[in-house]
Amino acid sequence: MKPRKILASFLAVMVAAISSPYTVRASDDAMLELFKILRDRGSISTEEYAALTSLAKKDKQKEVQVIESVVAQKTSPAIELSEFEKRLKDDESLLARIDKKLLDVDDIIDDTSAAVDRALEGKWYEHLDIGGYTQFRYHRLLNDAGTELNHPADRSINENEGFLIRRGRFKLSGDLTEHLYLYYQLDYNGSVFGSGGSSGLQARDLYGDISLDSDHVYRFRVGQSKVPFGFVNLQSSQNRAPFERPDALNSAVEGERDIGIYFMYTPTEVRKRFKELVKTGLKGSGDYGMLTFGAYNGQGLNRSDRNDSPHVVARATYPFKFANGQFFEASLQGYYGKFVPSSADITVGDDKVKPSFAPDGVNDARVGISAILYPQPFGIEAEWNWGEGPTLSNDFRSIDAQALNGGYIMANYRMKTTKGELFPFVRWSYYDGGRKFGTNAPLSKVNEIDVGLEWSPWPEVELALMYTHTMERTNTSSAPYSKDAAGADRIGLQVQWNY
Repeated sequence: MKPRKILASFLAVMVAAISSPYTVRASDDAMLELFKILRDRGSISTEEYAALTSLAKKDKQKEVQVIESVVAQKTSPAIELSEFEKRLKDDESLLARIDKKLLDVDDIIDDTSAAVDRALEGKWYEHLDIGGYTQFRYHRLLNDAGTELNHPADRSINENEGFLIRRGRFKLSGDLTEHLYLYYQLDYNGSVFGSGGSSGLQARDLYGDISLDSDHVYRFRVGQSKVPFGFVNLQSSQNRAPFERPDALNSAVEGERDIGIYFMYTPTEVRKRFKELVKTGLKGSGDYGMLTFGAYNGQGLNRSDRNDSPHVVARATYPFKFANGQFFEASLQGYYGKFVPSSADITVGDDKVKPSFAPDGVNDARVGISAILYPQPFGIEAEWNWGEGPTLSNDFRSIDAQALNGGYIMANYRMKTTKGELFPFVRWSYYDGGRKFGTNAPLSKVNEIDVGLEWSPWPEVELALMYTHTMERTNTSSAPYSKDAAGADRIGLQVQWNY
């Protein structure tokens, strides 16, 4: 092989070698030194040496570029991966330290919670629930006959009255122990007995249920509470659709409450039904005993006894539940006692007389029946009572026991919609008898029809609109008690919020 061919072959191998990214950098210097020796021996001319040197330098530059490119492609991900793994390890270490701190905090919280639980263990106030409701009301009289209206329970029915907070209830209740249940209710309401109709803070309920067994089947209720007479009297105003209770039942116990002691018997299954009737929105009365009897002062809410002769009361009720889930409740109740009325001078002609009555009080006795078909969705509610009670005589000179009777019938409907719950109702109420809680116990005659609609867009808010047409209603606020407001019409609006 000729020297030039040998040299060409050698150079081709060398160029291929230096073009490889895996060739050692030292071969570059050796090749340039070889070119110099060949030039000095005359094997290649000076021009050829210059060309080969230039080519070698270009190849070297290309090699550097190739190597840099390969390094960038082959090693950068590894470097980045290495740095990522290092950062990940650092993050994992940080997370581990954070987890340890959180575990330490959890231990502190657990220890603190346990310490608080130990400190509060057995404390009665830890078992109390807080709740209540407020009723904001406005009435508008629709004709002149309405100016004679007087409703004992609602002073917003007045041409001079504006907005009124009818009830502002605040309740504390709870099972303090297995055998003691506490109920305490305060009210900022629209009328306080003996205060001329002014508003004020008033105690409504304060009683304890002392149970003889852990299931609360047998219990005594002691303190100020509702008198167990009449379904509508026991039903909370928070649940009742019409604004006020009918006079026929409420005249038995205005304010619904008195101070006394009652024994109540409620089997477990019946107790569950009473609770269900309230919780499911069927407007039940709550648990006042399936069988109840007891004694109370008889003079009314926040009033002391005046004759040392308590009233006695008994009630039996049963909430039937049929196979289709329909509830029907039937009740029988009655009470007896002597009521001491309040009296004041009445102008009779040119004279002033003050009605007289027996020093130990006037006979006060009633018996009543109740029948409640709960709205599922259609319902009917009816109650009636008969008896005798303190009533002003026609000549205004005495207060004696006279016959009384009255009641109400209400049809209602419960409708659930996507916009809330609707509860339309219509109620007719009638009463003919004495109003014993009014001064001089005047004869009261009531004959009215209520038509209304309650709407609950949310459980905590209720709006109600009610129209009332009065055929007869005696004004019992002042003598001569002859204004009956026949033909009066009124409309009322109520906003109630529950908490």
